[in-house]
Amino acid sequence: MVAKNNRGKHFLLASDFDQTLSFRDSGIILSELLGHSGFEEKVAGMARIHLVQQGGELAYLLLHDPEFRRVRREHLYEVGKRIRLKQNIGLLTELLAEGIDGHTFSFFVVSAAPEEVIQSALEGIVPPEHIIATRFNYDENTGEIQSIDRVGAGYGKVAALDALQSEMQISPDRIIYVGDGSSDVHVMLHVNRRDGFTIAVSENKYIAPIARRTILSDDALSVLVPILEDLLEWREPAVIRAFFESRGLQIQEWDKVRTDFLTIRHNPAHESVASGEGGDAV
Repeated sequence: MVAKNNRGKHFLLASDFDQTLSFRDSGIILSELLGHSGFEEKVAGMARIHLVQQGGELAYLLLHDPEFRRVRREHLYEVGKRIRLKQNIGLLTELLAEGIDGHTFSFFVVSAAPEEVIQSALEGIVPPEHIIATRFNYDENTGEIQSIDRVGAGYGKVAALDALQSEMQISPDRIIYVGDGSSDVHVMLHVNRRDGFTIAVSENKYIAPIARRTILSDDALSVLVPILEDLLEWREPAVIRAFFESRGLQIQEWDKVRTDFLTIRHNPAHESVASGEGGDAV
């Protein structure tokens, strides 16, 4: 049994890359390739002083940090080959290209990671023209990175989505964005404000409360579940399971939980009042 809607729609599905389609940040893998350490500390330091918008730290280091200045295009392609991807990204793109229940999807990757890294990692899975990422200009003689042509971080993702929407002539309520971290906050708020649909694939405290849905899985196909439920209105879990099974897949575990983020601290003032230190007893 497969659910059927009367009218099909065209959706733009845009996904982040680092730790959304992959398991590790490309900057960490590049650091390991170069034999450097301390990448995460450098990123944290830039975040503390708001030196660059979140997600753009690697691009800044490649342009300004002495340890990263020797990086060339071939290093970035090698990083892409070393990245461990989530399962079934290829099948996800195939299903989206085929369409589901009369609905069609255009899939794009929008990320702050270097363009060469993502193109290398997703070679044969996502066409280069569907990857919008940080792009560098290189010195023709030395191969050194000279400047940044674009950065797919922060508001850069908002601009990228707006450009795609205009090019595809699609309404904002048919935009879906998938992300994992604080660098996705701006674009998720932008998509939500215009009645689009946002999916978090981590419990990051900055985006989990913002995203319409949060889904945790090692499989890229998992993002289809909230899409089928909330956008295509497949309300029966059995129907969704049947859809996956018709493709030779089985949902083994499916736990629906609500996550609340709490911080509870001891209140010294309350202790003072309780002990009678706050005034005379009546």
